[in-house]
Order: sequence, then structure tokens, then C-alpha cells
Amino acid sequence: MLHPPHQSLQVAAVPSQRAPAREQAGPWHSEAVCRRDEAGLFFAPSKEPTAARLAREEAAKRVCARCPVMVECREHALLQPEPYGVWGGLTAAERRVVLARRRRREMELKASSPGGRIAAAG
Repeated sequence: MLHPPHQSLQVAAVPSQRAPAREQAGPWHSEAVCRRDEAGLFFAPSKEPTAARLAREEAAKRVCARCPVMVECREHALLQPEPYGVWGGLTAAERRVVLARRRRREMELKASSPGGRIAAAG
């Protein structure tokens, strides 16, 4: 039986990283560690109790942490966007936070660029 995690989840605060160049010709998901694990670990069953969900998600994140294509998986889930499950070490809620931060950062960059400012009328 999985036990609830004792550490706070800090994964969502990790900034986006560029994936190292891969030399393999196959798709990134062919190298994913989760292909060898139970799929149920990464997706919630219906009516899952909160403590069980947190423990399952933490176990899934441990699998992700040792995956050689974690960054590619995370970016896939952010670009799709994948609405369910643990992808690239992030839950759906954590991915929503990352996406909101990216959107806010993009808006700030556009606003601060010379062509991004709107001239005041008058």
C-alpha cells in the first residue's frame, strides 16, 4: 500500500528546461520509463479518495524522476494540453499552474518589448 507523501510538492515550481539533444531516431515516448509500469499509476480511477490520489501521484512522480525523457513528456503535456494524469512529473493541476505562469510571462514580455506597448491616447 502506498503511503501519502511527507514532502511538499515542489515540482511545479521547477522552471521549464530545454531537453538535451537526443541521438535516437525513435519517438520520445518509446524511451519513457512509464511504458514499463502500470498505467493506473499515472491516471486516477473514478472516485479516488484524496489521500490515495496524493500517494498514487507521488509514486508516479518517482517513476518520472528516473525517466530519461521526462522533459519531452512534460512539454508534450503542456503543449497538448493533456487534461488528466501525471505527465513529465506534473499533475494536471500543476501543469495548469505552469501554463498560467508561462502565459503571464509571455504577456509581460510582450508588454515590455518596444513594439508591445500601446501608446496613450491624447
